[in-house]
Amino acid sequence: MSGSSVARSTVRAAAGLAALGAAGLGWAVLEARWYTLREATVPVLAPGQAPLRVLHVSDLHLTPGQDRKIGWVRELASLDPHLVVDTGDNWGHLESFGPLAHALEPLLARPGVFVLGSNDYVAPQPKNPARYLLPDARTAPSARPNELPWRELVRLFTSAGWLDLDNHRGTLELDGRRVSFVGTDDAHLDRDRLPAAGGPDDARVAPAGSSDVPLVDLHVGVTHAPYRRVLDGMLADDADLILAGHTHGGQLAVPGWGALVTNCDLDPGRAKGLHGWPGARPDAPGGSGSTWLHVSAGLGTSPYAPVRFACRPEATLLTLTPTHP
Repeated sequence: MSGSSVARSTVRAAAGLAALGAAGLGWAVLEARWYTLREATVPVLAPGQAPLRVLHVSDLHLTPGQDRKIGWVRELASLDPHLVVDTGDNWGHLESFGPLAHALEPLLARPGVFVLGSNDYVAPQPKNPARYLLPDARTAPSARPNELPWRELVRLFTSAGWLDLDNHRGTLELDGRRVSFVGTDDAHLDRDRLPAAGGPDDARVAPAGSSDVPLVDLHVGVTHAPYRRVLDGMLADDADLILAGHTHGGQLAVPGWGALVTNCDLDPGRAKGLHGWPGARPDAPGGSGSTWLHVSAGLGTSPYAPVRFACRPEATLLTLTPTHP
């Protein structure tokens, strides 16, 4: 083959790769706006109980002008959930409070619980994507972080009756069931402090002389970033189910393989979806020592990386059912 032929082949190959890369990037931009509802069944209730519908939303990263996302989130109320769980990173811009309140308005009319994520406290900053391949992708905070009005966000939620579970416990009556919760603030910012069990806020502690009838029907752990230390603490706290977000499902996944990173120390195999922790699912062989873990891939992205690939933005409707028919 002549030198000119080799040169032409090289140019064609480079052009083909460039076209493929451009097509992939274009798809990733479109996929970031292709919202989907996932559904999963979790056999975690006591035998004979009616199902409970739990809507898990996370990582909206809402910025001004995202009208389609706002409308899609508002429609989630039509699922008629018994409980809404918001696992943080709701916004990504100083001017997002009004749009976020509008997006969540129908859901705030339902019973709910929430925790905050790092991007509820401060607006996102540009970051080298290669850092996500490191064991710890966190960067040193800037000297003047762009703080978001997170206290106003907390007031929005709590004024609607939602429980603030940032390093707190709480209890709700849901469709005739008493459900207790334990939560942590964002472990990605090292703000997590798991409340001690057995204290006055632990609804599972029976008064002296009371009967042995269980005081709650379900115990749920809620956190933003599913670091192993938090999951292990909630497992030790006897949580029947743990819900988390933060990972974006890996955000850029490999088709047929899955996520490469989780932006925390959780293994990529649990980057999204329903799993067991620390081992197999509780309903699978070898899962007797595990609890249920659901990680949401979330609905948004950082405004500095507005793409997803093989990892659609999502909310999840979890239907909790009895462990046995």
